[in-house]
Amino acid sequence: MKIYVDVVLFINFSFDLLILLSTSIVLKRKTSFNRLLFGAFIGSLSILFLFIKITSFQLFLLKIIISIIMVLISFGFKSVKYFLKNMLFLYTISIILGGFLYYLSCAFSYKNTGLVFYFKGLSINYIFLLISSPIIIYIYIKETRSLKQITNNIYKIKLEIDNKTYDLNGFKDTGNNLKDPYFSKPIILVNRKLNFKNFIVVPYSTASGESALKCTQGKVIYKNRTYDVYVGIIDSLCIDGVDCLLNNKMEGIC
Repeated sequence: MKIYVDVVLFINFSFDLLILLSTSIVLKRKTSFNRLLFGAFIGSLSILFLFIKITSFQLFLLKIIISIIMVLISFGFKSVKYFLKNMLFLYTISIILGGFLYYLSCAFSYKNTGLVFYFKGLSINYIFLLISSPIIIYIYIKETRSLKQITNNIYKIKLEIDNKTYDLNGFKDTGNNLKDPYFSKPIILVNRKLNFKNFIVVPYSTASGESALKCTQGKVIYKNRTYDVYVGIIDSLCIDGVDCLLNNKMEGIC
């Protein structure tokens, strides 16, 4: 049986790139395409371990190490939670993709020549790449443009609460028009654990129903301009690299 190393490397590189692109899309990670290419290249080298006499356990450990390097190269390291989430989705997408290819190989009559499946003389691996690659790349480009628009609305601010100052990345959210019902001050939303000495409870409505937000007074400083605001704490933000949602009523931040 002949195995062409260059063909196997190309297929493995292509699938690793698709997995990294998919992970980037699903998690909305802000990263460069060059980093994804380099990460996929490192991942593709793991196929060479199959040609080295090592135990299955050693092969397993080496693949784990390679996948960790792939993730660090492609998305960097910001926190343990950030890293573990990237790893989880990388493996999840890998399992889904691998399972789908296995299903195709079982659903059709195929010839297995080592690491490549063939159906009526055509490589199933190549067919899948030809169909899926343009779709994944199109979605990635679309998501990247969307992330760039978000990035253009991210501002470095200082938040002062109880004589403590926090450096935050704030996103100007046009949908955040919350204001306190007593003094009509704008409310910003922060996803950090902050200790409040005094707070008020502000009711608000969402698509899921009525709720209440615990807020405290604070000041936002941006380019020597100060805004008196109320600060509400939320569990999480779905925007990578953003610490708080600024209020749409805060004029001068644009």
